[in-house]
Amino acid sequence: MGDLKPRMYLPTDSSERQQGPDPLVENPPVVFVVEDEEDIGRLISHNLRAAGFATRNFISGASLIAEALRETPAVFLLDIMLPGVDGFDLCHHIRQTPSLSAIPIIFLTAKTAETDRIKGLELGADDYITKPFSPRELVARVRTVLRGPGNLQPRPEVLRFGDLEIDVSSMTVQVAGRNVLTTVREFRLLEYLATHRGRVLTRDKLLDAVWKETPFVTPRSIDVYIRRLREKIEADPRHPQYLKTMRGIGYRFEAPK
Repeated sequence: MGDLKPRMYLPTDSSERQQGPDPLVENPPVVFVVEDEEDIGRLISHNLRAAGFATRNFISGASLIAEALRETPAVFLLDIMLPGVDGFDLCHHIRQTPSLSAIPIIFLTAKTAETDRIKGLELGADDYITKPFSPRELVARVRTVLRGPGNLQPRPEVLRFGDLEIDVSSMTVQVAGRNVLTTVREFRLLEYLATHRGRVLTRDKLLDAVWKETPFVTPRSIDVYIRRLREKIEADPRHPQYLKTMRGIGYRFEAPK
């Protein structure tokens, strides 16, 4: 019974607003919505289009990768319980496809168990929204993953530490001249740690800085992201030179001497 999907219905005035986003908005970001229940898919599209996004709806993941390679979306919004290939497998395929791997992924699902949220994070998801959801929150969370890293104060465009290079303007990472693919959240976390190098940052501080509008993320989630980053940028993830654990407190970024 725990996997039954809650029913959601469109407002009665929605049919006239399903044709597309505001025509005055040029090249609106396109959200690929993968949801096998058409009522919920229409509800999601209705709210995103009303907020200025364009959408494409899919009832399964069968053609998703091929269509994303033809028309690159700004965000993937994935249900988990899908016919055929489920949302977790789709997330894995997206992250393994070089030209799509950096695109934000949001799970929108009735699965609320912590184990499912952790699995989503480990696969590289940027956010996780549970049903039933608030349309306003959905739009806010999509906008959040589309934002670039913090722009409150000027920062160097390229941060260099030994073999590690973090390009803030293009949101890319290189290790010894080799491009390393990161998700949006992974990049934001790495950039925040690197710009505060030498400082011990608690998990709560990192949560507030990088995930302030994402309530599902927990201190345990921070550990998942740190582990994923270590696997990508450290020569030996078991003995990291950049991302140091401060036992019982949090993490510190160290620049190699």
